[in-house]
Amino acid sequence: MQHMSIDVPESTAGRLELMIATSTLERMRGLLGRAALGAREGMLLPKCAMIHTFGMGYPIDVVYLDRRNRVLKVSPALRPRRMDGHWRAYTVLELAAGTAQACGIRPGCALALPGGSGR
Repeated sequence: MQHMSIDVPESTAGRLELMIATSTLERMRGLLGRAALGAREGMLLPKCAMIHTFGMGYPIDVVYLDRRNRVLKVSPALRPRRMDGHWRAYTVLELAAGTAQACGIRPGCALALPGGSGR
């Protein structure tokens, strides 16, 4: 699992600390079995367009990005036992519930993910 930090300029949060699921197994596991994310933590799932929250005990914000890291959709506070996705997404960013709004992440904005978000 790789780690990286990104700046979110329109945010009072400043930086986000991200785990990057680089292997197929890491993408399949995602946040399952992990403690709830902190306010500035997230997981980046490259080559992913759909997620589920079965087996999770807390809600998450889900951000769907295209190949240019532009936000296509934000699903705020997605509760456990749900499925969600976006047909054009190439990368998914999972954040603690409320983080997307606090960081000003909304459809149309671009996130500065160095190296093409680990692709």
